[in-house]
Amino acid sequence: MNTWVHKFPIAKRFSLDPASLKDDLIAGITVSLVAIPQSLAYAQLAGVPAYYGLYAALIPTIVGALFGSSRQLSTGPVAMTSLLTAASVAPLAPHGSATFYSFVILLALLSGIFQILFGVLRVGVLLNFLSQPVLMGFINAAAIIIGLSQLPTLLGIPAQQSNHFLLDIWQVLTHIDTMHELSLVFGVSSIVLLLSFKKFAPRLPGVLVTVALLTWVSYALHFERLGGRVVGEIPQGLPNFSVPPMDWHASMSLMPAAFVIALISFMEAMSSAKVIALKTRRPWDENKELIGQGLAKVAAAFSQSMPVSGSFSRSALNLASNARTHLSSIISAASVLLTLLFFTPLLHHLPKPVLAAIIMMAVANLINFRSISNAWRASRDDGLASLVTFLSTLAFAPNIQNGILTGIILSLALLMYRMMRPRIVLLGMHQDATLRDAKLHNLPHLHPKLGALRFDGALRFVNVSYFEDAVLKLERDNPEITQILVQCSGINELDASGVEMLAILAARLKNNGITLNLSGIKKQVWVVMERTGLVDKIGKDNIYPTDREALDSIYLKLGQPAI
Repeated sequence: MNTWVHKFPIAKRFSLDPASLKDDLIAGITVSLVAIPQSLAYAQLAGVPAYYGLYAALIPTIVGALFGSSRQLSTGPVAMTSLLTAASVAPLAPHGSATFYSFVILLALLSGIFQILFGVLRVGVLLNFLSQPVLMGFINAAAIIIGLSQLPTLLGIPAQQSNHFLLDIWQVLTHIDTMHELSLVFGVSSIVLLLSFKKFAPRLPGVLVTVALLTWVSYALHFERLGGRVVGEIPQGLPNFSVPPMDWHASMSLMPAAFVIALISFMEAMSSAKVIALKTRRPWDENKELIGQGLAKVAAAFSQSMPVSGSFSRSALNLASNARTHLSSIISAASVLLTLLFFTPLLHHLPKPVLAAIIMMAVANLINFRSISNAWRASRDDGLASLVTFLSTLAFAPNIQNGILTGIILSLALLMYRMMRPRIVLLGMHQDATLRDAKLHNLPHLHPKLGALRFDGALRFVNVSYFEDAVLKLERDNPEITQILVQCSGINELDASGVEMLAILAARLKNNGITLNLSGIKKQVWVVMERTGLVDKIGKDNIYPTDREALDSIYLKLGQPAI
């Protein structure tokens, strides 16, 4: 029982301290003022009716708060997950059809199950396979795609949806003369208002004020009658709770997309949780959070909604509003509930170009090309992985999940390549009597009959042939050589393939009149060498604890004085 309480400490979720309750109440209401209009906008991005967004900000938010580990993490609809949802379902069903909506609900269930399994099996650490450069390449491309996807709505131009997103946007631009001018006015006005609030009145709920003001203007001008697109009727009351529609063939088709959504949405939630933990100095558990986020997605499916995730922007607002416990998220959900029960008629005349502007402004902060250039400066491999992910995500759009998969595969392939070819340097004697990189420091050879090299990396099956080739090349390039020294301080692991290769290599060199010497062996490597008998095969007299002892002994063998 204590184990389950530790995993799901619902009883410890809230505080009865008056000061804490007050802070949570203010934070919850503040977040809801942003969450309600954002939820409507992200539902539009996901290709589902607006009320799906409100449903996603209700029960899933409560479930995420009850079962997650981060106190200030706000769960609900987010831009990236919404875009992935639309992109994943679009190839399987016509946009706007009942089948499309049922597949969105099914996708929420499948991605939630993936996350729950990740958490139960405690494989949260495996999410580190998605490297930061790949993630940043994907986020930059996805942010651009999200912004461009709202262009038709902002301009009031009907847009066709094909398998080539960039061509669809080009078609919109070539038909810009057919735009609905009043829609553009509403969209541009929204952007101007949102930027003004951000710069001059950041403490005010700019998104809510913008939505309220322009909804009133839309009602006064009869925007809907003038050809503009509005949110329309939103069902009043609670969502219908039912078992998600099950379809075996659709489930198999959506499985890869569900895996990607589970991966990406948790990376987004994890980045928020890390920032929160850093600022609050409270620990969080990635496996608990995986379970919490997974259960939130499952709850979304059973409440006929779309996939959800931890929101970076709303979590930051929650933290900035001094939220103390998970109660702030419950209060935010309660505000959404009040909206569903009493205020949905007020949203009927909300112009869709306004929602498009909200989405554009939300994702503008995600674009950060400097992260790609920084990855390139740090490592050409990281830069290449980030750039390829960025370009492939744009090229594959609307199937952007293929872009992130391309980046993951490439980064793992580059990692494997680096493991296969670790750094090997020839060594020379530095003026301080230590062995250094001969090429880097322009050092002469140690001795015509002595060659030395250093291997930087674990000696495993993937790189044993590379190590062996380097030693044999040293032998070929120096016909007079009789002693080879391998500085082993950079070798931190030795597997069975490495043991077998060293034994064979030592015997081969011995047959050619050459002695293989080792120095600076780490404890964990020495244990493996002793356990496998490799020490005896190489010879204890040829293994030295330090480079200095190795060189002194080898020079004496060569008839030279010690250093």
